[in-house]
Amino acid sequence: MFATQPSAGSGRAKGGSPVAHRERHVVDRIGWLRAAVLGANDGIVSTASLIIGVAAASAQGSGAGTSAIVVAGTAGLVAGAMSMAAGEYVSVSAQADTEKAEISTERQELADDPAGELAELAGIYKTRGVDDQTALLVATQLTARDALGAHARDELDISSGARARPVQAAFASAASFTVGAAMPLLATFLAPVGFLIMTVSMSSLAFLAILGGLGARTGNASIWRGTMRVTFWGAFAMAATAGIGRVVGTAI
Repeated sequence: MFATQPSAGSGRAKGGSPVAHRERHVVDRIGWLRAAVLGANDGIVSTASLIIGVAAASAQGSGAGTSAIVVAGTAGLVAGAMSMAAGEYVSVSAQADTEKAEISTERQELADDPAGELAELAGIYKTRGVDDQTALLVATQLTARDALGAHARDELDISSGARARPVQAAFASAASFTVGAAMPLLATFLAPVGFLIMTVSMSSLAFLAILGGLGARTGNASIWRGTMRVTFWGAFAMAATAGIGRVVGTAI
């Protein structure tokens, strides 16, 4: 007979003792990843669209020069970053408040009816395919160790790694928006006067493609799909804004 060697992911060390789980899952970073990608994408699209819209209106005789376009882009960067931070903080705070209220309710239910909560937890495991005896045994052991944590995770679907973090989300959104918005703004400084719209458009689409690929790569998703999705909608937004700018510039 050949001896069977334990695999790297078997979770057992010599002597049969358990070892730490070494796999890393993207769900652990999905909160800040969502905020960072959303912020950077919004920064590029909104600022580039603003710059292109003002530049398109200027081309139709509104009188806005390069300095006015830069001022508009800078104002858009600052206002957008503050708006992203405030909006993300408020929305994630509301989520955090809901989580706290649910956990507080569950804590009170555990104190008032521990037997009923134990049966409820065992019932959850039964619905997942565990037999009655094992479900009750697992529920009993988890309740003895951390009853509130078990109910938060398995009944309320609230895990410690995915808890709402308002301040972290706000800073991530504001910082990523600023970085994203700075890219088309920098292109405005470097672009020749007669090619400002083309330069900002092409460079912003390139930035969006890179962002989409990086976001997909970080989240272990399809890089091609992420790149095309972000680039398409960015191009659509900039084209729409340029068209509106031309119409307004002609009317003024």
